[in-house]
Amino acid sequence: MKDFGLMVLGTFFFAFSVAIFAMPNSLAEGGIPGLSLLLYFGLGWSPALVTLIANGLILLVGYRYLPKAMIIKSTVAIPLFSIFLFIIEDFGSAMGDPLLAALYAGVFTGIGFGFIFRSGSTIGGTSTIAKMLNYKFGWELTGTNFVLDALVVVGGIFVIGPILTLYTVVALFIGKRVTDYVLEGFESKKIVHIFSDYSELIARSIRDNLGSHTTILQGKNDGNGQDENLIYVAVPKQQLFYLKKLIREIDEDAFTVVSTVKDVSGGSFAKAHYPTQKTFTTTKEEKQYYKEKAEE
Repeated sequence: MKDFGLMVLGTFFFAFSVAIFAMPNSLAEGGIPGLSLLLYFGLGWSPALVTLIANGLILLVGYRYLPKAMIIKSTVAIPLFSIFLFIIEDFGSAMGDPLLAALYAGVFTGIGFGFIFRSGSTIGGTSTIAKMLNYKFGWELTGTNFVLDALVVVGGIFVIGPILTLYTVVALFIGKRVTDYVLEGFESKKIVHIFSDYSELIARSIRDNLGSHTTILQGKNDGNGQDENLIYVAVPKQQLFYLKKLIREIDEDAFTVVSTVKDVSGGSFAKAHYPTQKTFTTTKEEKQYYKEKAEE
């Protein structure tokens, strides 16, 4: 039921973006919606009808490659998008600033596609093709979708002109970034490498206080050839300052390198994976706890 709700919400957001920001401001889109907008600007054809027919045909091709559950959800999402678009396509009005319209279009499109992808569905077109390539070859979902959309957008040069086409590219780029945030989350994770002569003590302190899984790697110091230990650990962003405090309490001269990643799962990131791992009912409670710990 949650997936269905995300699908409906995402479909509405995308239809809202097309009808309220793209159509009245002469901006195109990517994929089939973009093609339907170009036909609307050039020939006056209804985008709702064009997307319904074209996406239906593409979904028939994708039936051989996509999971049955996705096909069922997409069979609902495709006509739902056309219905939403048909209902609200006359409510938009020109903003007078195509860049501002592109920014709004990108944000709402990104939110819409993020919810649609999280529900395991598509609305046909290039997103269906991107899903097929993702399942068959493992190609990155939003990046593939961006490239396919861009190919359609290039055709907009001959319909809406190069300037508005450039604004459309801006909207697509913003949409991709917003989609990534919806799919992967806004809270980045930190990978920390710690070089220290007290690696065993530091690793034990991290496990006892944070419940994080630590790995000690052995290597050679390229200066003198001596063995050197490296601690590898992944922590949520809000734990980073407390982690550094734990390191300094044991070894003030420890060499620490921090990298940012978005996708970390399993291990100590599973709730109550370790007996020592503290759990929280909300993210706000967790951030407040480690903020107070770092300030102690």
